[in-house]
Amino acid sequence: MQTNPRYLAIAILCQRQETGQPVDLIRDNILKKATPASAKDTQLVTALVYGVLRWQRYLDAILQDFSSHPLLKMKNLTIQALRVGLFQLCFMDRIPPSAAVNETVKALKESRQPKWLTGFVNGLLRNIARQINILPSPWDNDLPPAVRLSHPDWLYQRWRTRYGENEAARICTTNNQQSSLVLRVNTKLMPREGFISELEKSGIAAQPGIYCPEAVVLRDYRGDIACLPGYGRGKFMVQDEGAQLISLMLGPFDSGKYLDACAGLGGKTVHLAQLIPDGSPLVATEPNPFRFKLLQENIKRMGLADRVNCGLTTLDDFQRNTGDLFAAILVDAPCSGLGVIRRHPDIRWNRSPDDLQRYQAEQGKLLAQAAALLAPGGVLVYATCSIEPEENEEVVAKFLAAQPQFTLNSPTFLPPDAQRFVNNKGFFQTQPDATLDGFFAARLVRSKE
Repeated sequence: MQTNPRYLAIAILCQRQETGQPVDLIRDNILKKATPASAKDTQLVTALVYGVLRWQRYLDAILQDFSSHPLLKMKNLTIQALRVGLFQLCFMDRIPPSAAVNETVKALKESRQPKWLTGFVNGLLRNIARQINILPSPWDNDLPPAVRLSHPDWLYQRWRTRYGENEAARICTTNNQQSSLVLRVNTKLMPREGFISELEKSGIAAQPGIYCPEAVVLRDYRGDIACLPGYGRGKFMVQDEGAQLISLMLGPFDSGKYLDACAGLGGKTVHLAQLIPDGSPLVATEPNPFRFKLLQENIKRMGLADRVNCGLTTLDDFQRNTGDLFAAILVDAPCSGLGVIRRHPDIRWNRSPDDLQRYQAEQGKLLAQAAALLAPGGVLVYATCSIEPEENEEVVAKFLAAQPQFTLNSPTFLPPDAQRFVNNKGFFQTQPDATLDGFFAARLVRSKE
């Protein structure tokens, strides 16, 4: 496979458009096969891909203004190449315009595209480059709000109706910013201050998180996670502070059986394994084979293989086949992910309004299955990385109406600075901003009788 960064970026974007798969998985698979010439090339590929996805709608508006050919009738390869070229012209000041155009056209030629098509792309990008200083900016009002903020109309209008114009624009603007890398230190191995010192000795700027006692923020790090000091020895997990706070809601962590019912890649599983008392069993279930493999790898890397019993199973099958009841259960449910667009910019283009009701139905089933596994007096925490009421408050309301033995319990086990995220209804809710992604959680307690 070619190693030209523009070629790889275009290939990743094309595959995402064709398959709808998460872009980070596509990027990782393609980069493993391609092996770019340097770490800088890898970083450039990532910057191009994520930059295009963040600003796709704005880029398309500019391209359509200059193109005599409708974008909707262009081949996938052509439109992705144009987006990659234009993103460099508009947002990457360190790349000279001539290099942005020439290297993008070169990538098309390496894809064996006909001369007339490479000539079309070359001419269109050069024409835009000559007028780059008079293009409408994403930061002025010359374009409709959803276009300049690069979000689908339905999503922008939804937030505008609920939050107002200013807050909707703030959320969209946050979603278009590059997020800082946030780690959760394995304090079983070393204190947070010691880990920060270890990073700084390696030339990596780091600072404590704001809300979580184990959080470390790397604002400027753009390299490979596996190259950070202590990765192979399990000294940290990548995890947003909002996600770290959710695990704490299962407290107090008394002796008993614990279940992570939707373990995913294991960020919260590992956290729970480090929070619960020694000797307390922890079971993690995950039905997706790919995610299950990564779950096992993360648990092993963190040195917790003897503390977590993993099951490649749906929660429904697990519930029907186990005789155990659990003292505490975490249901980190599959959701739209509309609270974490900043870290996953492709989500905005992969979702539609109909998805919210589909997720709600699935989330309701998972909660009911988890409730059947909870011991009297136990704690059930329901969480999503969404800010949409259909997946959050409405799911909990329907659950409580159907399960009168449960009550909503305001979380009191969060650090003092994080108590501000518990609203007057007792729900934990964060909004996307410079420090946190958008998360929701509810602490549900079963009666003892």
